[in-house]
Amino acid sequence: MTPDATCHGLALVAAIVEEIVTGIKDKVPDPFNLEEVLRKYPILYEESMNTVLIQEVIRYNRLLAVISQSLGDLVKALKGLVVMSSELELMANSLFNNAVPDMWKAKAYPSLKPLSSWMIDLLQRISFVQGWISDGIPAVFWISGFFFPQAFLTGTLQNYARRSVLSIDTIGFDFRVMKESSKELTQRPDMGCYIHGLFLEGARWDAQAGCLTESRPKELYTEMPVIWMVPVPNRKPPQSGVYVCPIYKTLTRAGTLSTTGHSTNYVIAVELPTNHTQRHWIKQGVALICALDY
Repeated sequence: MTPDATCHGLALVAAIVEEIVTGIKDKVPDPFNLEEVLRKYPILYEESMNTVLIQEVIRYNRLLAVISQSLGDLVKALKGLVVMSSELELMANSLFNNAVPDMWKAKAYPSLKPLSSWMIDLLQRISFVQGWISDGIPAVFWISGFFFPQAFLTGTLQNYARRSVLSIDTIGFDFRVMKESSKELTQRPDMGCYIHGLFLEGARWDAQAGCLTESRPKELYTEMPVIWMVPVPNRKPPQSGVYVCPIYKTLTRAGTLSTTGHSTNYVIAVELPTNHTQRHWIKQGVALICALDY
């Protein structure tokens, strides 16, 4: 390849990357106004969900700031206004290959999605948080939209513990799969929370029978109905008739321990009614997943 052809090729790549950057910059929203959120949802002993929302806003703001800053820096580097650092070069390569840049991943939640799908997912997550800020605590929570779903589940238990004047350590979750869709459930339950947005891998939910059943041919994933997480004091888990189904954030199922001592991927296990043994579904690798890889 001649030097001219090489230069032309590099210029073409730079032009494509610049176009991608412009497209993303146009879509990325401004950070949330944290002061406004704190005024509307002050940290209250009686409502742990306010604390959960504020923590989510802080995490999303950090991510949005990194995305915005790095895109601005990359535009300057592509125009020759600043030096193209090795970090920016890696970022440009990632964008060109429809991959999420490492510097964004470092501030983001676990995800296996390519960049285009990741951006759609990010905007949906921001919309979920914005809806909460604008319209109040949701009747049904999109669990896949949380940066840190474990804190949300702990907050749910905390609300119940404080209202019932019980120690949080004595409370566990009961699980009820709802017949109503997330749109039909317009009120928060008296206790606990409704969650949706999960996908079943390795099995499907039989709504008529109200239990887990075998997947249909060529059906890799199916949407799980709304689950009601019901706090129960001194709860004893059932010994049979349920599959203890783990919830993971991504399909890899592997994770590391974060600084809080929680797994970066595993969320919680829910008990789903079944006519089969626990072993049967373990062999099938059945799990609930927050986000798929496309």
